[in-house]
Amino acid sequence: MQKKKTEIITARMTPADKKAIHQRAKAADMTVTDYLTTCALGKKIIRVDGLDDLLSDLKAQGRNLNRLTTLANMGRISVLRGDDLISEYTRLCDTLGSLVQEVR
Repeated sequence: MQKKKTEIITARMTPADKKAIHQRAKAADMTVTDYLTTCALGKKIIRVDGLDDLLSDLKAQGRNLNRLTTLANMGRISVLRGDDLISEYTRLCDTLGSLVQEVR
């Protein structure tokens, strides 16, 4: 449940600082308000690059697996060589593991 934001804080800064804050908020994929609140309250901000491609690949593999499962349940395929599927899942898991290590 999101709390209603009703309070305003005004701050003066140089145009360069304002631009830098906007750029950092954008890089963190956050609004400026959320970025400043997170920074001010001492919360850790973690931005992981490369997740979009990884998630896209995982979704594609999930769709492929779902199609194969459907065909197998329909009796349209009975034998499947899963070498390519396994190697792709291994690659995706390795990539995900690398990203997790970077965050820690």
